[in-house]
Amino acid sequence: MVDHQPVLSEEVIHYLDCGAGRSYIDCTVGGGGHAKGILERNLPAGKLLGIDRDPIAIRIARERLKAYEGRFTLVRDNFSHIGTIAKKYGFFPVDGILADLGISSFQLEDADRGFSFMTDGPLDMRMDPQGAKKKASDLVNRLPVRELEKLLRGYGEERWARRISRAIERHRRKSAISSTGELRHIVHAAVPGSSRSMRIDPATRTFMALRIAVNRELDHLSVLLSEAPSLVVPGGRICFISFHSLEDRLVKQHFRLAQKGCTCPPDFPQCVCHGVRSLRVLTSKPVVPSPTEISRNPRARSAKLRVAERI
Repeated sequence: MVDHQPVLSEEVIHYLDCGAGRSYIDCTVGGGGHAKGILERNLPAGKLLGIDRDPIAIRIARERLKAYEGRFTLVRDNFSHIGTIAKKYGFFPVDGILADLGISSFQLEDADRGFSFMTDGPLDMRMDPQGAKKKASDLVNRLPVRELEKLLRGYGEERWARRISRAIERHRRKSAISSTGELRHIVHAAVPGSSRSMRIDPATRTFMALRIAVNRELDHLSVLLSEAPSLVVPGGRICFISFHSLEDRLVKQHFRLAQKGCTCPPDFPQCVCHGVRSLRVLTSKPVVPSPTEISRNPRARSAKLRVAERI
C-alpha cells in the first residue's frame, strides 16, 4: 500500500468534532488517511462518503478502509457535484465536510501522471485521466504565448511568467514539449540564476499553474464552497486544507462572505452572496502544521486549515 500521510490529521479530527454515529463527507478522499481517522472515531454506526475524481485514489482508499466495510461509500466523481452525490447516496444532511486540496503522494510519485518534475515522465497532470481531455502538454504546446504568460502569472503567481512563456514558445517552434524533464529544463534556463530560491525549485510555480489549469481546480473549488454549507446540519463543521495562496484566499473569502451574509440591495441581479448569513468562522487565522509534523512530512509545510460552522 502507498505510504500516505494525511496533513493536519489531529487538527482535522478536532475541528470536525468527530463523534459516535455521526456522518461525514471527505471530498478528496485520496489515499484514505483522513477518512480512516474519521471512521475510527465515529464508531460504531457512523458513516463516511468519500469522493475523488482519480480512479487510482478510489482503489487505494478502498483497500485502506476495508476494515470499515459497510460504513463508507466511495464515489469517483468531481467534488463540484457534491450536492447531487450527497443526496443520491443518503448523505444529506451530514455532520461535517472535509476537503484536503493537496495533491496526494501517490500522484506525485507516479512519473506517468506527470505531476512532478522530480522524475521524468509524460507532461499530463490530469487528476481524472479517464474523463479530462486536455493534458498539460496541450496547454504548453498550443496556447498563444500571451495566454500562457497570463496562465503562469495568474495561477502560479510566477514573477518570471513572461520570460518562461517566451522560452517555451521558442522551444516549441523547433519541437513539441512532451515531458516533465524537458519543461523543467526550459524553465530553469529562463529564470535568472540570481532570482532562484534555495527553498523551492524554479519550475514549481509553472508546474502548479499548469496543474490548476488542466484540472480547473479553482472553478470546482468555488462550486464546492458554495454548495457545502447547505449540506451540513446546524452546528456541523466545514474544513478546508489548502496548499497555495489562491486556494486559501478563495476559502477565506467564501467563509467571510457566508459569515457576513448578503449585503446587496434587494433584487440586485448580480448578487453572488448566496443569501443570508450561514456560517460562523472558527479559525480567525489558518491552522498550520507544527514543526514536528513538517519535519516528519515536509510536504505539509505549506498547508493551511480553515474551519467554519453552520449556524
